[in-house]
Amino acid sequence: MYIVHVHTTMKNATIFQIDLASRAPVYQQIAGEIRALLVTGQLAPGASLPTVRQLAVDLNVHHNTVANAYRILAGEGWLDLQRRRGARVLPRLKPAPLKRGTHNTFRTDLKRLLARAVAEGISPRAIVRHLAISARHVKSWALAKGGA
Repeated sequence: MYIVHVHTTMKNATIFQIDLASRAPVYQQIAGEIRALLVTGQLAPGASLPTVRQLAVDLNVHHNTVANAYRILAGEGWLDLQRRRGARVLPRLKPAPLKRGTHNTFRTDLKRLLARAVAEGISPRAIVRHLAISARHVKSWALAKGGA
């Protein structure tokens, strides 16, 4: 069964999806969805996220799952965690220092994702189109943040 929870309690009705049937751990999905909102500017510095318990209730997951996602994002410099007050988005002018092997991990993950897309029947033309659209999004995010 394919289960998706949509979260809409953050200000401005921010929406993200969590697939409980996915192979990816839920805490990674939560961190990834929030990270995407942060990178695109949909969650601006100073914005408040729900408390760990509130988001866990909203998504129907254990509170430690959400706490783990928030800790990951705090470790990346995105969030300031305040006990019983939730999390606040921090200004993050530049990315965290690049860790050794990050490019290799990215290439490996991308290769696996592309292989899965092909195995599931997505045409090469569609893959190329989606990659081109995604590349334009990445460029616009970088420009919005003052990058090259």
